[in-house]
Amino acid sequence: MELLLVSLASLCAGFVDSIVGGGGLIMVPALFAMFPTTHPATLFGVNKGASVWGTAAATLQYARRVQMPWHALLPAAAVGFVGSMAGAWTVTIISPDFLRRALPVILLLVLAYTLARKELGQHHAPRFSGRRETLAAAVLGGTIGFYDGFFGPGTGSFFVFLFVRWLGYDFLHASASAKLINTATNLAALMLFAWKGHVWWHFVLAMAVANVVGSLLGTRLALKHGSGFVRIAFIVVVSALILKTTYDAWLRT
Repeated sequence: MELLLVSLASLCAGFVDSIVGGGGLIMVPALFAMFPTTHPATLFGVNKGASVWGTAAATLQYARRVQMPWHALLPAAAVGFVGSMAGAWTVTIISPDFLRRALPVILLLVLAYTLARKELGQHHAPRFSGRRETLAAAVLGGTIGFYDGFFGPGTGSFFVFLFVRWLGYDFLHASASAKLINTATNLAALMLFAWKGHVWWHFVLAMAVANVVGSLLGTRLALKHGSGFVRIAFIVVVSALILKTTYDAWLRT
């Protein structure tokens, strides 16, 4: 029964994550609810072990239908991988608790900006090209990759927002690009957790299959309805993240 429930959560997480990020909002609480006495690192390892397959599947689906700037994204994914490893190492010596209280405020600013700028992400008009685009994507990948390894909540949504706001992508291209880098950061974290022995592979297998199924369904929906739909999904997910992170940081006793 436990495996069935967490697999259903993984399917839902893959669906949400493939569109705009935020799958951890579903999967991580489900894992903690099902296994309250388990070491958190093990549950995070299971989460990464399942979600890396969903983000990889979403990347492949997007790549078939969306023009991907590989010259910028592949270096960004490599830098994001290193950044995630560095963040995971840093969290072993520095507590991320200060981010827990700051995160709801940051997300609220992101949401307010997105709502105020109704045209944001509606048109695909990259601000950079060539080496400048590669450098900008690499900076984004390294910075958010470090955050993903160090703390994590909202990583996919931050990737999408910054691809839209800084690089000038529309929401569909931003989501597609975010998936590739997020796959690299998830893989880095998974490797670290696996090295430390914090992965239940017998759970990961079933959850990974469910996550891929959800991811394929979500990607198909995003590709069918385009940037307007992804923007709405982004607003909904960020709003949910604000509520969840506010509760965790300020209201939970």
